[in-house]
This record gives sequence, structure tokens and C-alpha cells, in this order.
Amino acid sequence: MSEKIKIYQIDAFTNELFKGNPACVVPLSKWPDDKILLKIAKENAVPETAFFVKKQNSIHLRWFTPDIEMDLCGHATLAAAHCLVEHLEINSNKIRFETLSGPLKVSVENGIYFLDFPSRPPKKTKLPDSIYNSLNITPIEVFKSRDYLLLFENEQQIRDLKVNRVTFDQINLGTGGVIMTSKGKNVDFVSRFFTPQATLLEDPVTGSAHCTLIPFWANRLQKQKMNALQLSQRGGKLICEEMDKRVLIGGEARTYLEGHFFVDK
Repeated sequence: MSEKIKIYQIDAFTNELFKGNPACVVPLSKWPDDKILLKIAKENAVPETAFFVKKQNSIHLRWFTPDIEMDLCGHATLAAAHCLVEHLEINSNKIRFETLSGPLKVSVENGIYFLDFPSRPPKKTKLPDSIYNSLNITPIEVFKSRDYLLLFENEQQIRDLKVNRVTFDQINLGTGGVIMTSKGKNVDFVSRFFTPQATLLEDPVTGSAHCTLIPFWANRLQKQKMNALQLSQRGGKLICEEMDKRVLIGGEARTYLEGHFFVDK
């Protein structure tokens, strides 16, 4: 016998369909085996699938790429909040998730979802050869928290960046990746995000990377509130705020798909 399960696909960090970062959201009544969750995420073939189980006072949320379970994901958290508000009619403008990264809160104001996430300031470091040799443009400074952060001279360099995947994939960063960033022309900063050895090389919009980008640029620009763009092909807009040991990451969302899938019991 098969079990029929509800699924939503939501474009996060955008107010336009086919923009931002797509995430599938799967509400569950109980947790199946982790192998099933990973198979579902792989079958969905989007950057992340968010699964959640409602509890009495909170919601247990987990994130899976087609390859691994993640410790933190911004766009799929935003998508899960949008699903709860728009489709499951949760009666609150404040949502609390329990996750691998601890409690995460999402507040909703005028259609914008604000993620209250941990701050991950980067420290200066050296760049591994496999990353350095994979780039067509050399960064001017290198930092690291969970992710490497590579600073470039200007926005055009970020747009022009190319990654040689054969060389890039020689390193495994686990749940981490590589942020490429610079000051923006019409926003405070811009970025792109790449993950070696992942099914999807470039992530369209990476909320969790802004846990590092926000404290980095807040210090550089001496600003608490900032606007950012992620310059992937799909693109995404983010509202950013530095709050000492926490960051606020804001964005909109649009539902693309609502349906069902089946798994064997």
C-alpha cells in the first residue's frame, strides 16, 4: 500500500514566480526513516526540501538537499513559514521552529517573512588550492565560518565569476559552501553561493549564507540594516539586519505548486 502525502513547491526570497530559490515543503504527521526523507528530497530535485512535524508549542523542521541533511537553511525555512501561513492557516504572525541549529523564529509583517537566525561572523583564513585554482577571478580577501567567504572588488566581478567544476569538486566542505561577495551598485552588497560535490553547483538564493554575510558587511559598511541581492540566474532579494549574536533575514515568497506524492508504507 502507498501513503498519500501533501507537498507544496514555493519560490522563496522573491515576489515573482520562477525567481528566487525553489523549495519543496512537506508537512508530516510523524517522522519516517531518514532514508525515505533523502529519497523524497532527491526525487523533488530542488535545492532543498523542508519537512516538518507539528508539536504542541512548536514545529520540528528539517532540511534535506538531494544529497544530505543540512544543519541550517534559510530559503526552505521561509518556504515552510509561507506554507503554514498561506495554506495551513496557522493563526499567528510568529512561528517557532525546532531545528538542528536550535530554536528559530519567523515573524510575518505585510507579506514579508523575517527569519531570526544565528550570526556566524567569519574569520580571515587561507583559501584551499582546489577552490583558488577553480576560479577565473582572484578574490582580494578570504574568510571562513561554516562557509568560505571570498571578497571581490566589485559587483561586475561577481557577475563574471566562473567556477571550474572539475577542480572545485576536489574538496568536500560537508554542509558548507563558498560565498562570493562584493559591495553592490544599487544595494549594500551582492553575492553568489557555490557548493562543491553537490548535485546543484550554484544555489539560487542562500539564506543561511547571510548568517555570515550580514555580520561581515555590517562591520565593513558600519550599517545595521542593509539590502542585498544574490546574483544567480534566478536571483533573489533579501532584507538584512545585524542584531549582535543574531541576524534578521527578510524576504517574500510565492507558491508555485500544490499537490500530492506517494510513498510505500
